[in-house]
Amino acid sequence: MNNKAVLLVNLGSPKEPTTPEVRRYLHQFLMDPDVIQLPWLLRKIIVCLFVLPFRPKASAQAYQSIWLPEGSPLIVFSMRLLQKLQALTAVKVEMAMRYGSPDIESKILVLSKEENLKDILLIPLYPHYAESTIKTSIAEAERVIKKHKLDITLSLKQAFYDQPDYINALVSSAEPYLDRLGLEKTYDHLLFSYHGLPEVHITKLDESKKLCLKSADCCQQESPFNKQCYRRQVFKTTARFVEQANLPADKYSIAFQSRLGRARWLAPNTEDRLQELASAGVKNVLVICPAFVSDCLETLEEIAIRGEEVFKQAGGESLTLVPCLNDHPAWLDVLKHWSEEGGVTDAVAC
Repeated sequence: MNNKAVLLVNLGSPKEPTTPEVRRYLHQFLMDPDVIQLPWLLRKIIVCLFVLPFRPKASAQAYQSIWLPEGSPLIVFSMRLLQKLQALTAVKVEMAMRYGSPDIESKILVLSKEENLKDILLIPLYPHYAESTIKTSIAEAERVIKKHKLDITLSLKQAFYDQPDYINALVSSAEPYLDRLGLEKTYDHLLFSYHGLPEVHITKLDESKKLCLKSADCCQQESPFNKQCYRRQVFKTTARFVEQANLPADKYSIAFQSRLGRARWLAPNTEDRLQELASAGVKNVLVICPAFVSDCLETLEEIAIRGEEVFKQAGGESLTLVPCLNDHPAWLDVLKHWSEEGGVTDAVAC
């Protein structure tokens, strides 16, 4: 009997594509202090007075445009991944969502019933470190273990943004689309679109206060102060992918999507970049979203629907979304290896 188990964690989704359910989901998500990093009262005012009265209706309509017969795409693809992974390994694996359901607490309690369980390997399904994704997932898992006084060690799979097995899987999943880029020249440009973050989420982690976003090449500098920099990790992923896929330097660029609010966010913005490409004569663009391992609202609606509309209105002809890793065989092999061997992990003090 294995004495360890694995908990995969993704972001989450509303239960239904309705305004009330989206409002409920957004309240939980946006009130997390690691997401909107402001004092509780100010965060509450912003969320309840300026976001929830307006955004849920539009977001519900966006969800409706991509909703599958089985439910939310993120949940559906995550559960397909879980089923296929569990069939490949004897290690007990569960899937949880940081927000919504199935929640982290219920899945840790399920795992805690496993005979002789001593260790849970937490694998946040985010390649790049951010407090609003990885940190909050760890904090919630720690909270649950402490709350229920579980005699379980929690270990963490580190952000895997440049690990060779992840890069291999990412390139392998994109190869059918890249082949067309290289051979048939159907696509003129490959855009790497990463989830955006407010700039303050980046700069606050730079203890020196002299490096992050202080110069154009700050992310090319190796420093103990930028090891957890999301922007630097994004550039690393892109560089590893480009090198392995042998992409020409003039055939790709990077942008950031999903801005919210008036704070300064990482730039360039994806929609702005799509407009620039179309204005520069790019007719057919390919978009890949390596920050996401499962297709979701941000890929299927924000890029494949709205992004395409923006690109075409600016003069482009076609936008093709490269699917996320989802349950690609190469990604399943990576997760099987991590589940059984641990990969590169850290112990988490509970």
